[in-house]
Amino acid sequence: MTLWNGSYPFYPGANACFPFDTTRAVIITVFLSMLVMFIIILPGIRGRGRLFWFLRLVLALFMGAVVLTVQFTRDWETGWVQAKTSYKSFSPVQVNMDIGLHIGLAGVNVTLRGNPVNQINETINYNEHFPWNFGADYDRSYSEGLEKGLPSPILYVAEKFSTQSPCAVHRQYRIAGHYASLTLWLAFCTWLISILLFSMSILLYGGHMLLLTAALMLFSLLFFTVRNTPKCPIQFGPVSLRTDYGESFWLTLATGLLCLLLGLGIIILNSVQPEKLKLIFSLDKSSEEEVWDKSCLPAEPSCSAQDVLMVPLGKLCQVTATQL
Repeated sequence: MTLWNGSYPFYPGANACFPFDTTRAVIITVFLSMLVMFIIILPGIRGRGRLFWFLRLVLALFMGAVVLTVQFTRDWETGWVQAKTSYKSFSPVQVNMDIGLHIGLAGVNVTLRGNPVNQINETINYNEHFPWNFGADYDRSYSEGLEKGLPSPILYVAEKFSTQSPCAVHRQYRIAGHYASLTLWLAFCTWLISILLFSMSILLYGGHMLLLTAALMLFSLLFFTVRNTPKCPIQFGPVSLRTDYGESFWLTLATGLLCLLLGLGIIILNSVQPEKLKLIFSLDKSSEEEVWDKSCLPAEPSCSAQDVLMVPLGKLCQVTATQL
């Protein structure tokens, strides 16, 4: 069992870190490209409406990017612990490691990083994903990890979320993730409808759609947090790995509250001071019409003005009289 320079033959070399989340990168790139495109045409907007237009643009793109991005993030719940534990099965050697658990809507990520990274002649830097979304089999992914010979801490944490685990948290997290994902997709659809309504100057119904978007985002948080089973203890010697709500959870909460405030503000302004609401959405044309009307009015009569008198069309002539 100690062939090949003292390494266990059924353990491959150090696995590379989990690839960069290309889905999140694509979403952020698309929304940033849209923002840059609109900033380029910003100088073409005249007057104080430029500022309001830019603020509306930034808020709209931010809300849409958040609703779409948190679908694919893996930090709805996160936790880290430093522990000295065994690295491989059937080996008494213990190493210092940082062990991280990241729970998303579609699965679990387990991070294992040596402290320092290079120990026992190996590079300890792992990040393994075990999915439970539609079309994925968590137990099969766990079995593949066993066959590959992943480090013991990763398999120990992943086993806690399997269907055969006595913790019985797999079904709870899986159903919670599915319902939270569904409500977020609905929130993204209502966000698109609100953008369409605002572009058509239907402000009241756009505010209602923002309220519905906020409600769906808050319901997604509720679906994710409501679980019947308590958190399963993950113990590494004297220390335990505990998770808490991560960045995606709090970002979704903040964006949902922002949508709620904006929707309520639009509805209240529409009923109390609709003129200010039209000014914010650059729909107040009274000043422009007033300028246009003044430009169309005839000039004040003066001693040097000409009086143009039109005779009936039958005579087909025009008489001009100059006041002396």
